[in-house]
Amino acid sequence: MKKTLSIVFLFVSAFAFAQTGEMKFSAKVENRRNDSLIIKSQTGIVKVLKSDANGNFKSVSFAVKPDFYQITDGTGVAVLYLREGIDLSMTMDAKDVLATVAFKGTGERENNTLAAFNRDNKEIGQKLDGIKDPVLLNKTIDGMLAGMEKRLEDSALNKDFYTIISQQIKTQRQQIAGMIEQAGKAEKMVGNPSPSFAYENHKGGITKLEDLKGKYVYIDVWATWCGPCRAEIPHLQKIEEDYHGKKIAFVSISIDEMKNHDKWKKMVEEKQMGGIQLFADNNWSSAFVQAFGINSIPRFLLIDPNGNVLNADAPRPSDPALRAEFDKLLKK
Repeated sequence: MKKTLSIVFLFVSAFAFAQTGEMKFSAKVENRRNDSLIIKSQTGIVKVLKSDANGNFKSVSFAVKPDFYQITDGTGVAVLYLREGIDLSMTMDAKDVLATVAFKGTGERENNTLAAFNRDNKEIGQKLDGIKDPVLLNKTIDGMLAGMEKRLEDSALNKDFYTIISQQIKTQRQQIAGMIEQAGKAEKMVGNPSPSFAYENHKGGITKLEDLKGKYVYIDVWATWCGPCRAEIPHLQKIEEDYHGKKIAFVSISIDEMKNHDKWKKMVEEKQMGGIQLFADNNWSSAFVQAFGINSIPRFLLIDPNGNVLNADAPRPSDPALRAEFDKLLKK
């Protein structure tokens, strides 16, 4: 899973039907990279502020809907909550926007809370880098979400702001709970016989997991519509090439819907995808996919030569850890 959170950081519109009103904004930027600050909404640029020679961006008035925005000097980015009637002043050092951005004036509580969330987000990413156990990983994130909820215990926060942020945190916690359950289920599968499959092979006929007994089986569960899946294809092709002739079978299982069957065949051919290319019998609901609790893709699995699960959430082809794991296994 991703090692950062995405509460308001997804930058999605939360107040689509709110009314527009005037607000004021000013800024002071140390070590500025350029003379402009750009405030963006989800739909485009809202305001461009110009600085004087000392990095002061004088107070200007402009119309906004109550919503989440981004402000950037062209390199660093901060998140804003803007609404009618606020008079907000921002300070930051362009060398480290995340660590230094701060706000004063009407709306300062909400925006300083957002700044704290983003700093928490960075800290979370750094802490999680060293955690390999998926259950511990998800529990750690859950605990940090609880810390974010603690930050919202400020009665002076705007009611709409509080409602949106707390709901997004709640949604994140529900997702994490599902991931913890999934990770625990995957962990229990390790060392046990793998569920089997019998799927259509792009080259013709049906391929079963049992057909590959005697080899390590590295399985890529993917779909043609999945951007991250497609991004892994070149890495997978390279690792297949480098381990060609070794005791590893590379299997890609598409969970596309049947209506995209021809699209799958065409993509395999156009991208010259190697290994064993299979098409699952019932997309997400395929028994093999369900047995591993797969609810997001790409997902990679590693089966041992005896058909037992070695890793129910294996490293991606783009992760150097996969090569390290292959090399260790092939030395046995």
